[in-house]
Amino acid sequence: MDFHTADLCDQFDEQLQVLTPALQRYGGQTRFYGRIETLKLFEDNSLVREALSQNGAGKVLVVDGGGSLRCALLGDQLGVLAVANDWAGVVINGCIRDSAALNKLALGIRALGVHPRKSVKRGEGQRNLSVEFGQVRFSPGHWLYADEDGVVVAPGALHPAP
Repeated sequence: MDFHTADLCDQFDEQLQVLTPALQRYGGQTRFYGRIETLKLFEDNSLVREALSQNGAGKVLVVDGGGSLRCALLGDQLGVLAVANDWAGVVINGCIRDSAALNKLALGIRALGVHPRKSVKRGEGQRNLSVEFGQVRFSPGHWLYADEDGVVVAPGALHPAP
């Protein structure tokens, strides 16, 4: 689907939530969209690996990492795993690493920034619950659309007028 978030806002403004412009663009796909799956965790990316190991079938993984800037929750190995399993994108309220390698992948990524330190691996966190950051509530099953102008979330799939 060809879309622009600005056009989606013009056409569907009442249905949309717009993420505050705090996340940076990474990954080789500037524009991506899909049904949301969520994780809530803090400085432990075990569940990120678990989620990206499953069939993404055009979904977007939204990770509420508590806004931590002390370690990365996504790196090149998990990026390759996401592409292999057909994930459209990953949106992280936290950091990534291996940004040069991630920027070469056919994957959309939004994150607060980069950090070279890896996360701990304790298997802690929660999956498939509503999470909030950037003045947006991300609920499993809702749809996320991201492009050069920003990120918007809708309760269902949008079909913009041509």
